[in-house]
Amino acid sequence: MDGKTTTMLPSWETVGTAVLLIFSCTLIYGTFHLFSLIPRTEPGIRGLQDERRSEAQLDRPAPPLKASNHVHDGKYHLLLAATGSVATIKIPNILSALAKYKNLSIRVLLSDSAAEFLQGQAGEQPGLQEITKIKNVEAIYRDEDEWRKPWVRGDSILHIELRRWADLMVIAPLSANSLAKLALGFSDNMVSSVARAWDTTGLIDGLREGVQLAPTENGEAKKVIMVAPSMNTAMWNHPATKRHLDVMADDWNVGNGGWFEILQPIDKGLACGDTGGGAMKEWKEIVAAVEAKFPGLREREQDVKMNGVVK
Repeated sequence: MDGKTTTMLPSWETVGTAVLLIFSCTLIYGTFHLFSLIPRTEPGIRGLQDERRSEAQLDRPAPPLKASNHVHDGKYHLLLAATGSVATIKIPNILSALAKYKNLSIRVLLSDSAAEFLQGQAGEQPGLQEITKIKNVEAIYRDEDEWRKPWVRGDSILHIELRRWADLMVIAPLSANSLAKLALGFSDNMVSSVARAWDTTGLIDGLREGVQLAPTENGEAKKVIMVAPSMNTAMWNHPATKRHLDVMADDWNVGNGGWFEILQPIDKGLACGDTGGGAMKEWKEIVAAVEAKFPGLREREQDVKMNGVVK
């Protein structure tokens, strides 16, 4: 050893390999970047879904609501809500059956999940714009309608106005998730906010003058919330579901003239292929329950045939 340091230079072969590798990476990146700039001529699945959803949406947002403007309109007020269950496709049936009453006003309230079932994807699933054409449907509300413009002092609060306006709130279907929200007091969307803000005592809103409501089991006429649970059989049999129902039975006085009523689900074949409990009560029975709450409903004469069968 003479103490000198020897520096090893790379061979021309090594340098050439490195240059070739760098060039290849640059070429691949450039190719991908170029293709990303080319517009697609065929919409993907997401694009088709967005196009379909756009066509099914409302032409304009739901109109502002001031409940005090409707106190003396001479009509029953039904707030019909739906949450994320396939049984939401029965909403058009319920609305169509109630369209025969000339003194009934209906406002529809949909959670985001429920609205996904009414995008015009099938004959039994019309878009929201078509649903607004059904008689008696005054408006359809979504979560975003609460915040159409920045709120300032003096503005109305939509979920409170809906509560004041309604003589009866029906949630059909009530999903497992929304059942849990109601039982635990959550109010993170429009449906749960109206339910949480409901006048459970009857001392805040009271009954509108001239409005005749059927009395509850304790003989007292009051504004109630009526729900029709709908979920998979395993969900219905889950211990959590029992706990939530127990809260309603024990704390909300269900079945004993309280302000909250449950239309028990039925056993049948479900959309998922399972058979068992948890299916929403038949829509015709839900219509009958609404009719029973409003004993003064009057049919439109032109909608009744000579034999008494409603068109």
